[in-house]
Amino acid sequence: MGMGLVRVAERANQIGASALQIFSDNPTAWKRRAETPPEAEAFRSRLIELDMGPVAIHAPYLVNLAGPVDELFEKSVELMRHEIEHASDFGAAFVNVHTGSHRGSGVDVGIRRLVDGLVLAIDGSTAGGRTARVILENSSGGGFAVGATIEELALIFEEAENRGLDGGLGFCLDAAHLWGAGYDVSSPAGIDDVLAGFDRLIGLDRLAMIHLNDSVSAMGSRHDRHTHLGDGQIGRDGLAYLLCHPRLDHVAFYLETPGMEDGWDAVNVARMGDMAAGRPLTPGLATEPAPRSAPRSTSWSAAEDPA
Repeated sequence: MGMGLVRVAERANQIGASALQIFSDNPTAWKRRAETPPEAEAFRSRLIELDMGPVAIHAPYLVNLAGPVDELFEKSVELMRHEIEHASDFGAAFVNVHTGSHRGSGVDVGIRRLVDGLVLAIDGSTAGGRTARVILENSSGGGFAVGATIEELALIFEEAENRGLDGGLGFCLDAAHLWGAGYDVSSPAGIDDVLAGFDRLIGLDRLAMIHLNDSVSAMGSRHDRHTHLGDGQIGRDGLAYLLCHPRLDHVAFYLETPGMEDGWDAVNVARMGDMAAGRPLTPGLATEPAPRSAPRSTSWSAAEDPA
């Protein structure tokens, strides 16, 4: 990890964040460490002292439960099972995972495969009553993705209900992914449409997380390139409306913006506060990181709950 777990919690608190998203291990590797890091217990204690949460574990980028290749599917199931079993070691309430790609097998096949994988991972977990809630994240739509539309997320949820998983599942909407998939989240009207559709087809009570990211990609491009709040094509007005939406008081907001280790974490958390208060946005830093478009090995994302 880029910094120790306790230091991650303290840094998040220092910059004004009240929730945290972490990787439990290397996000770009199949192999998991045999034992939970010894610092995890101190991390959990520090979270309580700082009144920080909910903590989310982001599943490794390699996980694809919707794919047709048996070997990769089985490895993805095992990786998800590991994250679920060890979530409580990190004090995590959520395990967030991308809905994945059907790799050409078709959306319907991919959705069934995804839910098969979730059943195997959740039912095969030894976490028992300590099981964290699995949170499915929408896709920007590239590369044979499933779950890029609200309708596809609803189909996933319906399949999960039929398999008895509905009680343990929630959803995450990533603003940059919505934008890439063609949803105009730069406008209040567009955001209201997204939330109304989600509520009608799934229920806003199932929405647990929002990744509040701006994007340098074009709307509908199916690309996913995150940038700092207010600096991208979504822009301040849409993100501020989403952040302060009265129907989202129960939702935890997390950042996945570039340059977190270089001080941009504080800038973007400050900009969340600026948006909520109607202030001018906090200026950026002199050193500008590249927009995030590929998996990174960084260990954490800061977040601020608007409540």
